[in-house]
Amino acid sequence: MERLTAEEQSTLKTGAFGAVFLVSNAEPGMFAMIRESVAASGALDDASGVVKEALTVGPLPQLPRDSALEVESVVLPALTRAVAILREKSPGEVEAYRSVVLTAAERVAGAHRGVAPAEAAVIDKIRAVLAEPA
Repeated sequence: MERLTAEEQSTLKTGAFGAVFLVSNAEPGMFAMIRESVAASGALDDASGVVKEALTVGPLPQLPRDSALEVESVVLPALTRAVAILREKSPGEVEAYRSVVLTAAERVAGAHRGVAPAEAAVIDKIRAVLAEPA
């Protein structure tokens, strides 16, 4: 297992936090966002090893704020790259990363009145990207 560079850690963090952001913004609402962020942080706290270090060290990622499509254009490639980085440097952590990201996304979606269709669609996209072979 190799240590990740700061840039690689940032990629993992952008993918994970970006996925949560995409799901959270799929069904907007201020009160819902508070509940959702608490739900997501619980999932991220469950991470361990290289994944936990990448998600808890350093600054939060800067995501575009203009449109969901713009955020998606940053987040989905970051998820793909994150899986590739882990496959190369820490293969045992790939499944942990996928699990943390999907659990956080699902907790966010379910935090406020169940999973809305828009949230389910975003989770499906995230799941598909995470499942892609390198």
